Amino acid sequence: MNLHFSVHRCVAALGLVSAALALVACSSLDRVSRAVPEVVTPYRIDIVQGNVVTREQLAALQLGMPRPQVQAILGTPLLVSAFHAQRWDYTFTLQSQGVPAQERHVTVFFKEDRLDRIEADPLPSEADFVGSLRKRHELPPGKSLQASDADLAKYPLPAAKGVAPALPMPGASSYPPLEPAAPQ
Repeated sequence: MNLHFSVHRCVAALGLVSAALALVACSSLDRVSRAVPEVVTPYRIDIVQGNVVTREQLAALQLGMPRPQVQAILGTPLLVSAFHAQRWDYTFTLQSQGVPAQERHVTVFFKEDRLDRIEADPLPSEADFVGSLRKRHELPPGKSLQASDADLAKYPLPAAKGVAPALPMPGASSYPPLEPAAPQ
């Protein structure tokens, strides 16, 4: 019975020592993490939410258009409220690492199922939007895929041994007709 009690005390003491070491390690890790330059950061994926509406899409809208036509141009609205059935909201957000978040809103209003008015933030053109998706650190230019004459001379072609002559291509007349001949 006494042996069981001392084993239990040893396990409890070992647990306390382990917890104390873990706490010391955490505070040391915190100091080290502050010393690491900001260049070393974890990778964060781009988060794209909502509908991208561009200047060109907005220019294609015309007052008086029916709802299906508006939806064909702008896409399915992100927000359709049961309390505001005559209003569609298109919201877009883009969060990229190292770039300020982009957020844009477009609201279209209907009267008797026809486009009545549009409220929109300043929107980018399609080319501007695609350009904003490029990473701030572009990859270095790749190596040239063209071999110079000197590079090609390093690897001579093997001598042709017993190469069969190329077969002639069959003429168009050797194929059967696609349709049967019309009766005359």
